[in-house]
Amino acid sequence: MSGIEHFKEEREKLAELMMSKADTGMKRFLNLDTKVYEDGALPAKQKEMLGLVASLVLRCDDCINYHLVQCHRMGVTEAEIIEAMDVGLIVGGSITIPHIRRAIRAWQELEAER
Repeated sequence: MSGIEHFKEEREKLAELMMSKADTGMKRFLNLDTKVYEDGALPAKQKEMLGLVASLVLRCDDCINYHLVQCHRMGVTEAEIIEAMDVGLIVGGSITIPHIRRAIRAWQELEAER
């Protein structure tokens, strides 16, 4: 099983566990999180790329993987992913490089699934 496949499987299991324990506050936050990434003035695809950039800057590998999966599902191209990561690198600096390396590997795994 690839790293990104393991991530998707584990995330699904943990999300189910979280929802089984979630109180109103958690449920409201998760609902807001879902709604903010829907099409609006900005298309959902663009919002996912923004989420990817923010996740790179914050150096959250789980978040990076999540947004990569969503971007892939929405048809974002490799060229678009690389340019988005360029923005994350400029904003976040060299400390984002290890995360970008892992993100590129994850993107390759997603592309291999097609």
